[in-house]
Amino acid sequence: MRRFSSYGPVNIKLHYHAPRKELTDSAYAELTGDDPEEGGHYVTVWAPRQTGKTWIMQQVMRKIREQGNFETGIISMQSAKEEDTGRGVLEVFVSNLSEWFSTDFENITAWKHLRRLFSRQYFERPVILIVDEFDALGEEFINKFANEFRDMYIGRRNQADRPSDQKSCLLHGLALIGVRSVLGIENVTGSPFNVQRSLHIPNLTYKETEGMFGWYERESSQHIDQDVTERIFRETRGQPGLACWFGELLTEKYNKKFPDPVSMRNFEIVSAAAIKVLPNNNVLNIISKANTEPYRLVVLDLFRTGEKTEFSYDDSLLNYLYMNGVIDYETENETEYFVRFACPFVQKRLFNYFARDLFGYMGKVREPFEDLSDTITEEELNIANLMRRFQNHLRKNREWLLRDAPRRKDLRIFEAVYHFSLYRYLCDFLGMKYARVWPEFPTGNGKVDLIIEYADRTYALELKSYTDERGYDEALGQAAGYGRQLGLPEVSLVFFVEYIDDASREKYEKTCTDGETGVRVMPMFVDVGE
Repeated sequence: MRRFSSYGPVNIKLHYHAPRKELTDSAYAELTGDDPEEGGHYVTVWAPRQTGKTWIMQQVMRKIREQGNFETGIISMQSAKEEDTGRGVLEVFVSNLSEWFSTDFENITAWKHLRRLFSRQYFERPVILIVDEFDALGEEFINKFANEFRDMYIGRRNQADRPSDQKSCLLHGLALIGVRSVLGIENVTGSPFNVQRSLHIPNLTYKETEGMFGWYERESSQHIDQDVTERIFRETRGQPGLACWFGELLTEKYNKKFPDPVSMRNFEIVSAAAIKVLPNNNVLNIISKANTEPYRLVVLDLFRTGEKTEFSYDDSLLNYLYMNGVIDYETENETEYFVRFACPFVQKRLFNYFARDLFGYMGKVREPFEDLSDTITEEELNIANLMRRFQNHLRKNREWLLRDAPRRKDLRIFEAVYHFSLYRYLCDFLGMKYARVWPEFPTGNGKVDLIIEYADRTYALELKSYTDERGYDEALGQAAGYGRQLGLPEVSLVFFVEYIDDASREKYEKTCTDGETGVRVMPMFVDVGE
């Protein structure tokens, strides 16, 4: 029986996987060429980490080898990551070629001699080469390789009157995996590899995700509730590494086994563990990248609830975060592109990380014998008074609590900082023994909602920054729609504002009932005192 695996390329004989035949066929066609006699293409294979780039190209290589018309090889340049000289990098490249093809290639020391490795001295048939972890190399060496590969490609095109196996250079097709720099994103002088075609590896579709879990059901005879599969896809957005990690946890570590089905309760247990206690190299790498300057400030800014951030590959900071699986992009009107977090699970992990990193200690949130009856009883919570208590705590302890808070270029504290502090305050004030508090991110961009479960009742707090009256009116409608989505009769709409006077509070802090949904929306303002 197969297993789910999230540790490197999957083994098709041992692991559940999505065949991705259309994608494999497309890559095969690129490398072999529209007319193999004319030659194949040189392609860059790119996508964020853990999306299955290497596995896809392994399947392509197997298909090409089965055809039998080409010499095929797949090598990795990961071991050249620490090399700081061209001689050292070329030595690793030649060594890897020699090992794969079981041939003693000459030890070239000059980049212009790279083409010698793909001559009749070493090969009788055209060569298709796949180079993995190509962007592990330093920028200088990436460009050196790209320049030589370009010359090889142009040289082969100049010999169009010869069949592929009769050209002076036998490098028929080339795939460079993970080549962010070769695409010209970070190369200030422009990419020398302008002959390549680009092959993007997307996340799994819902159908592909569903297919893997259906496969498990058939082999194990254990039912998986449809809601579970849908939730895994929604939380991971089909990111192969994360989707398979959740599959592994649900079917092995946290599986109660047949005849018990894998239910939403199982998913809740797994999700809580994945967010709070389980290490995962993919997620830890994402957090590490997001917490490194100058990317940290970009990520914090993405948690804002106002304007969306426009996405562009030409923005080196956004491109870095995209390639490392921190963010993705979404399209509006087929012409506009905006940043969103890679998936809700990644956003939750980042939110939890920054909340604890910035507010590991909130101070004393209540006195031992303080009367709390206006805020919390055994039956219910008064969210408005809870927000007043948070506001007072924040302003009373502002000097030390926000002393090291990250700030924007205009020296104002990032909006997300207040969201993190409210979340940590609620956890401390309510006590996790009697209440559950967790963040939700329904849109994937800056929108944040805090959910509280207390005394068999669910409270939803939608967090916003107040901008103007128009934004206020729009927020009321959005909050009502969110309440209907959750099946709740009322929602608290919490606005953070630098200052609000009593008259404005009286005007805007009025509960209203949405005519379309019937949901009561309770607006309330938190004066942060900036």
